Amino acid sequence: MNSFFEGHIWPLRGTLFRMAFLWVKDRALAEDLLQNVFEKSFQREDELEKHPNLKAWMIRSLKNEALMHFRKNGRIISLEGEIEPSEEPKELEKGNEQLSELMRLVAKLPDKQSQIFQLRESEGLTYEEIAEYLEISIEQVKVNLHRARKKLREEYLKVKKP
Repeated sequence: MNSFFEGHIWPLRGTLFRMAFLWVKDRALAEDLLQNVFEKSFQREDELEKHPNLKAWMIRSLKNEALMHFRKNGRIISLEGEIEPSEEPKELEKGNEQLSELMRLVAKLPDKQSQIFQLRESEGLTYEEIAEYLEISIEQVKVNLHRARKKLREEYLKVKKP
């Protein structure tokens, strides 16, 4: 029989790693931060079994872990900062070009809209999970997500027109 950690926390590792890497842009550091969060969650397994929104708790713990790391090292950063688009190889397929264009457009959105869009569309979080994680109302999540989608649609159509 799987433990609570193996059944509920461990499966979140991919999502959590991607978020940590997005924030710190260093693979080794992202892995270290995730390891620290997993260690703490393993120690608090009994308490977390009763938590109403485990995924949001894990994301918030990871964010706090990253902030603590940067404070300890005298380097304060904003985890809500813009995401820089990655460099693209020259031989991109059409589908990859569209995805790359979309990611460039997402990076140009206001911070809150970009973050909410990524949490919803990339990570699959529910409105409730996003609201809890960002400590905002569900209505604010919906409004920002709507604005992000509308802006992306408008900008994508501008890029596609000759």
